[in-house]
Parts: sequence; structure tokens; C-alpha cells
Amino acid sequence: MLLLHNRGRRSGADNVNPLAYLPDRDDPATVYVFASAGGRPKHPQWYFNVIAAGAAEAEIGTDRFPVTVEEITGADRDRFYALQAEEMPAFVEYEHKLEGVRTIPVVALRRSS
Repeated sequence: MLLLHNRGRRSGADNVNPLAYLPDRDDPATVYVFASAGGRPKHPQWYFNVIAAGAAEAEIGTDRFPVTVEEITGADRDRFYALQAEEMPAFVEYEHKLEGVRTIPVVALRRSS
């Protein structure tokens, strides 16, 4: 579980969102999170906040660190989503549930200094 610390783009309020994450096997400074919203038809607010800001903070265990944010698209998005679905089968259900409604975004969080 990862805690994503972000600021509301409209409210300015500090938010913390618990998210499943997938570590990048080739780059230990990068993890991927998934804007599934549990299969709901709309993207979660944290997604809009971090995409707008381009940065956030991630907390894994006792380690809290700043991250840059990048949405992953195309074949890379599909590959990382499939890897997450292998680890957590509920993500297969979310994708089926949302077919024709929306594509679940994949977001890379890269540790920054």
C-alpha cells in the first residue's frame, strides 16, 4: 500500500489517498498507481490533482518522498496495467466493468530529490 499525498487543485486542501502500487522492476525510483476508483465510472479526484500539479509525495512504509507525476499511455499503459492485474485480480474486474465507459489511467510516480 502506498499513501499518495496531494493538494486539491481547486480546494487547496491537503489529501492523502491509500493506493495499490506496482514497483518498476527496472527502475527502483519509479512506482505505478492506477486510477481505478474501484471500478467507478469517473476518474478519482486524486488523479486530476496530481496530473494538474505534476508532483506529489508518496509514502511507502516509513519512507515519505517527493515524486514527479507522469501519465503512462498507449502500449506502456496496457503493459503496466496487465502486470498489476496479474498481481491483483480485482483490477481485471475493474477494467471489464468500465469497458466502453473509461480507460483506467496508469500514473508513474518517480522519486525526485
